[in-house]
Amino acid sequence: MRRLAFSLLELVLVLALVGLLMALAIPRLNAMRDGASVRAAMADLGADFSLARQSALTRRTTVAVVFDTASGIVAVRSGMRTLSRHPLRTTYGIVLGSNRDSAVYDSRGLGYGVSNVTVTVRRGSIVDTLTMSRMGRVRW
Repeated sequence: MRRLAFSLLELVLVLALVGLLMALAIPRLNAMRDGASVRAAMADLGADFSLARQSALTRRTTVAVVFDTASGIVAVRSGMRTLSRHPLRTTYGIVLGSNRDSAVYDSRGLGYGVSNVTVTVRRGSIVDTLTMSRMGRVRW
Protein backbone atom coordinates (compact mmCIF):
# COMPACT_ATOMS: atom_id res chain seq x y z
CA MET A 1 0.00 0.00 0.00
CA ARG A 2 1.39 3.42 -1.00
CA ARG A 3 1.29 6.37 1.34
CA LEU A 4 0.31 9.70 -0.32
CA ALA A 5 0.66 12.09 2.63
CA PHE A 6 2.74 12.91 5.68
CA SER A 7 1.64 12.16 9.20
CA LEU A 8 1.10 14.90 11.77
CA LEU A 9 4.13 13.69 13.74
CA GLU A 10 6.39 14.03 10.70
CA LEU A 11 5.15 17.57 10.00
CA VAL A 12 5.64 18.64 13.63
CA LEU A 13 9.15 17.18 13.66
CA VAL A 14 10.14 19.00 10.46
CA LEU A 15 8.70 22.30 11.72
CA ALA A 16 10.55 21.89 15.03
CA LEU A 17 13.85 21.33 13.19
CA VAL A 18 13.28 24.34 10.95
CA GLY A 19 12.46 26.46 14.01
CA LEU A 20 15.63 25.30 15.76
CA LEU A 21 17.78 26.13 12.73
CA MET A 22 16.19 29.57 12.43
CA ALA A 23 16.76 30.25 16.13
CA LEU A 24 20.45 29.50 15.61
CA ALA A 25 20.81 31.42 12.33
CA ILE A 26 18.92 34.68 12.99
CA PRO A 27 21.30 36.12 15.64
CA ARG A 28 24.26 35.47 13.34
CA LEU A 29 22.48 37.16 10.42
CA ASN A 30 21.72 40.18 12.62
CA ALA A 31 25.40 40.44 13.60
CA MET A 32 26.42 40.24 9.94
CA ARG A 33 23.94 43.02 9.06
CA ASP A 34 25.24 45.19 11.90
CA GLY A 35 28.84 44.66 10.81
CA ALA A 36 28.06 45.54 7.21
CA SER A 37 26.26 48.72 8.29
CA VAL A 38 29.16 49.83 10.49
CA ARG A 39 31.72 49.14 7.74
CA ALA A 40 29.69 51.08 5.16
CA ALA A 41 29.19 54.02 7.54
CA MET A 42 32.94 54.05 8.28
CA ALA A 43 33.70 54.07 4.56
CA ASP A 44 31.41 57.10 4.10
CA LEU A 45 32.99 58.81 7.09
CA GLY A 46 36.48 58.16 5.73
CA ALA A 47 35.40 59.54 2.35
CA ASP A 48 34.13 62.70 4.07
CA PHE A 49 37.49 63.21 5.78
CA SER A 50 39.29 62.62 2.49
CA LEU A 51 37.00 65.09 0.70
CA ALA A 52 37.61 67.69 3.42
CA ARG A 53 41.39 67.34 3.24
CA GLN A 54 41.50 67.44 -0.55
CA SER A 55 39.14 70.42 -0.63
CA ALA A 56 41.30 72.27 1.89
CA LEU A 57 44.38 71.66 -0.23
CA THR A 58 42.80 72.63 -3.57
CA ARG A 59 40.82 75.64 -2.27
CA ARG A 60 43.65 76.79 0.03
CA THR A 61 41.21 77.45 2.84
CA THR A 62 39.98 75.76 5.99
CA VAL A 63 37.44 72.98 5.58
CA ALA A 64 35.53 71.44 8.48
CA VAL A 65 33.99 68.02 9.00
CA VAL A 66 31.04 68.71 11.33
CA PHE A 67 29.43 65.95 13.41
CA ASP A 68 25.83 66.13 14.58
CA THR A 69 25.82 63.12 16.87
CA ALA A 70 22.20 63.59 17.96
CA SER A 71 20.83 63.13 14.44
CA GLY A 72 23.79 61.13 13.08
CA ILE A 73 24.66 63.58 10.29
CA VAL A 74 28.18 64.32 9.05
CA ALA A 75 28.68 67.44 6.92
CA VAL A 76 31.75 68.82 5.15
CA ARG A 77 31.74 72.64 5.12
CA SER A 78 33.97 75.29 3.65
CA GLY A 79 33.00 78.70 4.96
CA MET A 80 29.22 78.98 4.67
CA ARG A 81 29.07 76.41 1.86
CA THR A 82 28.20 72.74 2.48
CA LEU A 83 30.26 70.47 0.24
CA SER A 84 28.81 67.19 1.43
CA ARG A 85 26.15 65.99 3.87
CA HIS A 86 25.63 62.35 4.89
CA PRO A 87 22.75 61.28 7.17
CA LEU A 88 24.53 58.17 8.46
CA ARG A 89 21.96 57.35 11.14
CA THR A 90 19.02 57.19 8.75
CA THR A 91 21.01 55.51 5.98
CA TYR A 92 22.73 52.78 8.01
CA GLY A 93 20.87 52.75 11.34
CA ILE A 94 24.04 53.50 13.32
CA VAL A 95 24.74 55.58 16.42
CA LEU A 96 27.43 58.21 15.92
CA GLY A 97 29.65 59.44 18.75
CA SER A 98 32.54 61.90 18.81
CA ASN A 99 34.82 63.60 21.32
CA ARG A 100 34.49 66.91 19.41
CA ASP A 101 31.78 68.56 17.35
CA SER A 102 34.05 69.08 14.31
CA ALA A 103 37.45 68.48 12.76
CA VAL A 104 39.07 71.21 10.70
CA TYR A 105 41.73 70.97 8.00
CA ASP A 106 43.83 74.05 7.27
CA SER A 107 45.01 75.12 3.81
CA ARG A 108 48.02 72.75 4.09
CA GLY A 109 45.82 69.70 4.82
CA LEU A 110 46.84 69.53 8.47
CA GLY A 111 44.51 69.22 11.45
CA TYR A 112 43.74 72.72 12.69
CA GLY A 113 43.43 73.60 16.37
CA VAL A 114 42.67 70.13 17.66
CA SER A 115 44.42 67.22 19.18
CA ASN A 116 43.18 63.81 18.10
CA VAL A 117 39.55 63.60 16.98
CA THR A 118 37.85 60.28 17.66
CA VAL A 119 34.57 59.27 16.01
CA THR A 120 32.81 56.04 16.97
CA VAL A 121 30.21 54.25 14.89
CA ARG A 122 28.02 51.67 16.63
CA ARG A 123 25.20 49.36 15.67
CA GLY A 124 24.17 46.53 17.97
CA SER A 125 27.30 45.02 19.47
CA ILE A 126 29.56 46.11 16.59
CA VAL A 127 31.69 49.23 17.19
CA ASP A 128 34.37 50.84 15.02
CA THR A 129 36.48 53.94 15.67
CA LEU A 130 37.97 56.53 13.32
CA THR A 131 40.81 58.73 14.58
CA MET A 132 42.20 61.88 12.98
CA SER A 133 45.62 62.96 14.21
CA ARG A 134 46.93 66.53 14.42
CA MET A 135 48.80 65.92 11.19
CA GLY A 136 45.47 65.33 9.42
CA ARG A 137 45.91 61.59 9.00
CA VAL A 138 42.87 59.37 9.40
CA ARG A 139 42.92 55.78 10.66
CA TRP A 140 40.10 53.32 11.21
